[in-house]
Amino acid sequence: MTGAYRLTEAHEMVRTMARQMAREKLAPRAAEIDKNGEFPWDIIEFYRENHILEMPIPAEYGGQGADTLSRTLVIEEFAAACANSAHALADHWMGLHPIEIGGSEELKRRLLPELRKKLVAFSVTEPEAGSDVANLKTRAIARGDHYILNGIKCFCTDGAVADYIVIFAKTDPEAGSRGISAFVVDTRATGFSIGKIEDQMGLRGTRACELVLEDCAVPRENLLGREGDGFKIAMQTFDRSRPTDAILALGIAQGALSYAKEYAKQRVQFGRAIAEFQAIQFMLADMATGIEAARHLVYKAASLIDDGTPDPMMSAMANCFATDTAVKVTTDAIQVMGGYGYMRDHPVERMFRDARLFQIVEGTNQVLRIVIARSLLKK
Repeated sequence: MTGAYRLTEAHEMVRTMARQMAREKLAPRAAEIDKNGEFPWDIIEFYRENHILEMPIPAEYGGQGADTLSRTLVIEEFAAACANSAHALADHWMGLHPIEIGGSEELKRRLLPELRKKLVAFSVTEPEAGSDVANLKTRAIARGDHYILNGIKCFCTDGAVADYIVIFAKTDPEAGSRGISAFVVDTRATGFSIGKIEDQMGLRGTRACELVLEDCAVPRENLLGREGDGFKIAMQTFDRSRPTDAILALGIAQGALSYAKEYAKQRVQFGRAIAEFQAIQFMLADMATGIEAARHLVYKAASLIDDGTPDPMMSAMANCFATDTAVKVTTDAIQVMGGYGYMRDHPVERMFRDARLFQIVEGTNQVLRIVIARSLLKK
């Protein structure tokens, strides 16, 4: 593991393009999406038109085959402008990972070209199986040329709008984590329905929901890998998706810092801009330092994935540190702005609410510290 990375000229071009898109298309929609709590279908159409949904899909299946670092730069710029728009994209990309990891060649050729335009989501969590993935209760029983799925899933981000969802279920209830299998479920399937849609504190345009599976028939060919491979596929997915979640949170933090900095330069107290006071300068300095340190961790984790050597410890470090940093930075951005930072006339209160989720999803930061410690002690 070298962890060396370098932003090439192509990477810089991707970042410049993404920044322009974010400013022109995403930023003007951010407040309205949050206020209305509606999924940003217009932004998804924009992604389709500009071939952004398909960025991770390999070229042989009609996609762009963009590397992880390029996609990281896109999410970072998008999140700085509108977290909901970035989150919708990141969640779709996360749903692609299990198909790329465990899908048969026939399944990839059938589904991946379709997913250049349609949406896919990811669902492992259940009411009694959050961090304890091995405790999930959803069952999948082989019957003829189908698996029959029964159970309840919760907190599935964008499950209510996805065309397909990668769902994890027990094929062998006695085998613990080795009894979990992964399936691609068409949301039009008989026996599949949406339950409760959550009323979230933040990221209100990309809301989580409950999935209800009642004798839901899934074709055998939609099994990912072999029976019992589900836990491994889920963990490999997290190793690849955690840097994306990390940079999403960090993009939010960068947006908050930029806004607070400009506010501090304009806000006058005691006859001068508050940016001239050392107390404010120190806060801004710490915010910028934390963001830059986290950015290097995330870029390093992304580059290891591109090198073909994804590192669970590095992905966990990047996610844990970046998301903690994002919550601190957005909190401090509110403090810099004082009472105005707490008001919805300004975006930093929204940014705080949005950033808070990322200390929980894809492994709480407490669980990520366990991953880091165990990896460290094995070395």
